[in-house]
Amino acid sequence: MVIVGILTGQGPSAFRYFVDVPSIVITIGGSLSGTLGAHTLSDFINGIKCISLVFKQSTADPADIIRTIIDLANVGRKEGLLALEEAANNIEDEFLKKGIMLIVDGTDPELVRGILETDLVCLEERHKTVIGFWEKWAELGPAWGMIGTLIGLVIMLYNMEDASSIGPAMATALLTTLYGSLIANWLCNPVASKMKVNNSVEVTLRNITIEGLLSIQAGENPRVIEEKLKSFLSPSQRSSIGADSAGGGDE
Repeated sequence: MVIVGILTGQGPSAFRYFVDVPSIVITIGGSLSGTLGAHTLSDFINGIKCISLVFKQSTADPADIIRTIIDLANVGRKEGLLALEEAANNIEDEFLKKGIMLIVDGTDPELVRGILETDLVCLEERHKTVIGFWEKWAELGPAWGMIGTLIGLVIMLYNMEDASSIGPAMATALLTTLYGSLIANWLCNPVASKMKVNNSVEVTLRNITIEGLLSIQAGENPRVIEEKLKSFLSPSQRSSIGADSAGGGDE
């Protein structure tokens, strides 16, 4: 919409009015410097790199995870928990595989829960750090835009007798505010919001995994496990799990 608004003015040539190097340096440079000051260097670099995750579509599906757990429950019920080790070889989910191996090794259920939940907490903390990076940048972008505006106005007021300097100074003043708003509302806030959504999905998947694995370890009926895990899903998602997903659970 911003681009359309510019083009409806004076056409493509109008873009040159919206590019001002001092404004870019003040707004982007200042806001990034402030964000760096609020984070460690490694968290700052990692936050920048993680923008690529926003454009990657997650292939993980809670329904698929539940189907996998039900299949594992059937294997464990028919052949014993030790048979899960071989079944785990075909699983790509490292978190699920880790839980299976803990069960196969005969780890106490409470310890299994503790280990997996600690892993989950650490995952959330890493995600919160990255999300916090983008939220901080969104917070500082408009602030530095206002700083740039004040700088431009000061320069303009000091040179009112020189009519030729009023235009560039006023442009810097206005464009820094524009750049700050774009940083916050066109980049940082949308990225932070998408990361929150991705985090929520991943946390749900891991909670499903934890409850499913502990149910398998407890020897619960696969059909009961399925109904328990379906409670994590919305009604529309529950219908995507076939009625025969727990087939063979009753013997």
